[in-house]
Amino acid sequence: MELTENKEAIAAFREKAKKLVSQMTLEEKVSQMVNHAAAVDRLGIKAYDWWNEALHGVARAGVATVFPQAIGMAASFDEDLLEEVGEVVSTEARAKFNVQQQYDDTDIYKGLTVWAPNVNIFRDPRWGRGHETYGEDPFLTSRLGVRYIKGLQGHDEKHLKLAACAKHFAVHSGPEGIRHSFNAEASKQDMYETYLPAFKACVQEAKVETVMGAYNRTNGEACCGSKTLLQDILRKEWGFEGHVVTDCWAIKDFHEGHHVTKNALESVALAMNSGSDLNCGNLFHYLGEAVEKGLIKEERLDEALTNLFTTRMKLGLLDDQEKTPWDDLPYTVVDQKKYREFNREVAQRTLVLLKNEKHILPLQKDMIGTIGVIGPNADSRDALVGNYEGTASRYVTVLEGLEDYLGDDVRILYSEGCHLYKEGISNLSEGNDRISEVKAVCAASDVVLCCLGLDAHIEGEEGDVSNQYGSGDKGNLDLPGLQGEILKAAVESGKPVIVLLLSGSALAVNYAQEHAAAVMQCWYPGSQGGLAIARVLFGDENPEGKLPVTFYKTTEELPDFEDYSMKNRTYRYMKQDALYPFGYGLSYTDYELGNVKTSAQKVSADGLDVSAVIENKGLIEGRETLQVYVKVPGENTPNAQLKGLKKVKIGAGEKTEVKVHLPKEAFGLFDENGKLVYTQKAEVYVGTQAPDHRSEELTGKRPVKIEVEIEV
Repeated sequence: MELTENKEAIAAFREKAKKLVSQMTLEEKVSQMVNHAAAVDRLGIKAYDWWNEALHGVARAGVATVFPQAIGMAASFDEDLLEEVGEVVSTEARAKFNVQQQYDDTDIYKGLTVWAPNVNIFRDPRWGRGHETYGEDPFLTSRLGVRYIKGLQGHDEKHLKLAACAKHFAVHSGPEGIRHSFNAEASKQDMYETYLPAFKACVQEAKVETVMGAYNRTNGEACCGSKTLLQDILRKEWGFEGHVVTDCWAIKDFHEGHHVTKNALESVALAMNSGSDLNCGNLFHYLGEAVEKGLIKEERLDEALTNLFTTRMKLGLLDDQEKTPWDDLPYTVVDQKKYREFNREVAQRTLVLLKNEKHILPLQKDMIGTIGVIGPNADSRDALVGNYEGTASRYVTVLEGLEDYLGDDVRILYSEGCHLYKEGISNLSEGNDRISEVKAVCAASDVVLCCLGLDAHIEGEEGDVSNQYGSGDKGNLDLPGLQGEILKAAVESGKPVIVLLLSGSALAVNYAQEHAAAVMQCWYPGSQGGLAIARVLFGDENPEGKLPVTFYKTTEELPDFEDYSMKNRTYRYMKQDALYPFGYGLSYTDYELGNVKTSAQKVSADGLDVSAVIENKGLIEGRETLQVYVKVPGENTPNAQLKGLKKVKIGAGEKTEVKVHLPKEAFGLFDENGKLVYTQKAEVYVGTQAPDHRSEELTGKRPVKIEVEIEV
C-alpha cells in the first residue's frame, strides 16, 4: 500500500503549530526542545517524552512482542515481512500508549515517537551495534528500512500511527569506544554510493518523520551540528520536512570530545543553527541564554518548534478534536496469541542454513534416541533478544524449544559447556570446568547441537555492554572464550555435530565449516526463537534466510577499523573469497531458474524489468529470493551490486514467474564528486545468490548473466 499523504491536512497542522508557537514565551519554547518536554498548561500542551525505542518491537516499557533483532530480520530478504512486523509493533505501541495516557504516565519510553530503524551500513563485522542494522548493503538496507517505516507510520492520509526515525545520520559504524571524539572521513563517492542511499530512501520514499544525527564527526563536522548533512543534503537536496533529533547527549561532545566549540553555549548554538530541532539530553536548556546573547535567532527556535509540534499534531497529540484511527485500541491486543505465532514465523524465516553436509538436516525424530545440546547459548535468554529490546511474557531458549518440540519422544542431554567468554563457569574452578560433561554428553548422544556465538552483553553499544574487548566492539572474529574448545571436543567425539550460531554479526567459524555436519546462523531470534529453531531443525519449516553481511575467513583480512573508505570492504568491494558470502543461504529443497530475460536490451530513462521462472524441484514447499545484481564494467568499479530482490513462496514441484524492476539509477555509479554517471554497457546477474566465485563453489550454481546497453 502506498502512502497517500493529505498535503492540505499536513499544511493545516503546520499552520496550527506556527500559531501555537507564536503564543509561547521564550522560556516555554525552550522547555519543549529537550526529549522530556514539559507541560504548558495555559496552552493545553501536555508533558511529553520524545524518547522511545522500537528497533524490533516496543522496547523498554514492559511486555510486548520481542521480534528477532534487526540483522536477523534483514536475513529474511523480505520487504513485505518487514512492513508486517512494523504494523504489529505500531499496533502494540499505540495500545500501550493509550493506557499510559489513561493513567497519566508520560515517562521515558512512553511516547509515539520511536527512534528506529537504524539504517547505518554494517561496513565492518567488529562494530558492536551492527546487529541493530539491516546489514552491509545500501540497497537491501534501503528496501527494508523503507518498508519497516511504512509499517510503523501507517497509511492514514492525515495521521501518523507512530513517528519513525532514520538513524544515525550519517557515516556511523564504529569504533564505539571513540564515537564521542571520532572523525569519520569518507569521500563523496563513498558517501553517495554507500553511506547516504538508505537515508535518502527513508526520507523520499517512506516519508520518515524524524532523522537522528550521529555522535561522530563526518569529514570534520559534528553530525548533529553539520550544515552539510542537515541543511545541504537532508533539507535542500532531499526535501526533508520532518524534524531532526540529536543522539543522546551528543551536543556535549561538540566541546568535550570533538573540540569544535569551546563550551555548552556555543555547542547548542551550533546544533540549532545547523538544523537540529530537538535535543535528546538537556543542553538545549541553554537555548534561552543563547538567544539573549545573539548566538541564535529566536525565529530559528520557532522554526524548530513548528517542526516538532507538527509531528505531535500528525500523531493526534495536541488537539483534543483530532481523533486518530488508533485511539481506541485496547491494551489486550498486546502480546496476543496471533502475534506470538507471527513472531515465531518471523524467526523461522530469518534462519540461514550455511552448511548441510550429506543433507543431515532436517533431522528425523524417529531416527534419534538421544540428542546432545551443548554450549553457552543453548539455554540463554540473552542470546534471544539482542539490544533495544522489550520484555516478553515468555522466552523460549533453544533448549526449551527442543524440549517443547520433542516432548518425551527423544532424550535430551544438556551441558552449558563453557561460559560465553570467561575461562570457567564456577569462580573457584581451574577453568574449562565443564569439558568432561561435554564429552560425556557427546558420547551418549546420537547427534550433537552446539549452540555458540555471542550476546548483546559483549557486542553492543558503548556504555551499554560489559564485554572483555571494550566498548561493545569485537576485537576479532573468533568465537570468544572456550567455545572453540568445546566445539572441537564435540567434533572429536565422532558424533554428527550441528553448529547453531546465535550472534548479531559475522564470526570466522572456519573450523565449523570444515568439520561440523551442518552450520546454521540463528542471529538473535527473538522470544520465540528456540521453538522456531526446533521447527526448522526437524523440517516443519524450510530455511530460507540469506546473509545480509559477509562472513570473512580471518580478522587479519579486514581493513583498519577506523578507515571509512569502502575499499576492500563488504561484498561490493572485497577482492578475496568470503567464508560465507553476502546473499548466500541454503534450503532443504532445490530451486532452478529458467526463462531469465529482460524487458529490453537497452536501459531507457524508465529502466527495465527483469523476469525469471523459479521452479521448486524438491519435495517440500519453500520460499526463495530472486536476487538481481548489476555490474558496471571499468577499472576500480565495485563488484556486482544487489539492485533488485523479490521473495516468493513456491510449493513442491511448482514454478512461478518473478518480475523485478530496475530503475535506470541501478545502472549508474557515483563519481568522486558524488554525481551519478553512466557507462554505455552493464552486466545484469539474475539468480538466487550473488555472482561471486565462493557462492558458486558453495552451491554449485551460477546466476544468469545478461549484457545490456544504457542510454547515456
